[in-house]
Amino acid sequence: MPKYAKSRQNSLIGFENMATPRRDELVETALKLFYTGGFNATGIDKILGESGVAKMTLYNHFRSKDELILAALRRRDEKFRNWLMGEMRKAGPAPRAQILAMFDALEDWFEGNAFKEFGFFGCAFINAASEFGDQKHPAHRLAAEHKQSVVDHLEQICRKAGATAPLELAEQLALIKEGAIATAHVRGMPGAAQTAKLVAAALMDATLGPVTSAGHL
Repeated sequence: MPKYAKSRQNSLIGFENMATPRRDELVETALKLFYTGGFNATGIDKILGESGVAKMTLYNHFRSKDELILAALRRRDEKFRNWLMGEMRKAGPAPRAQILAMFDALEDWFEGNAFKEFGFFGCAFINAASEFGDQKHPAHRLAAEHKQSVVDHLEQICRKAGATAPLELAEQLALIKEGAIATAHVRGMPGAAQTAKLVAAALMDATLGPVTSAGHL
């Protein structure tokens, strides 16, 4: 079994070399190909062919394919969280509205509208964790950190909503979200987002109480 570094430094940040146009092109191309074709199934030659970058240039930036995979996952994390949290903020200041807006955003993603250059091929982080099943593998750890960051964001919103157990509610909402993603991908059901939204609304009604007339919940 491979041995990995035990450092718990957050691998989502502070780990990349200084960006250059060619490096960015490599990362963007690799991200698209890894996402649509799989991490293990996509070879370096295909990435080089799609990006038009020379092999020497690639290895000037990345010592291995594994390093490129991590860079692509970090890019996806940045793009996805910025998009999702931005869509949630568009719903206004009410915490409950922000949480429900998450499911509307998921529906756009499932229908291929959120990241049109990528389409929808499931969750890149679920896919990575599946392909790199060892929980100590850097790609698996990075996937777990991404999922935890979403829970952390939900916890903050649940706290603002006045939840007595904000972390517990956040974990429950995250499970509903993950179920919607898996269903949309495996069964080809983009409407799973709206079903999940109804479940989340019922959960919040039971946990937080009904929406007040002022709509603060």
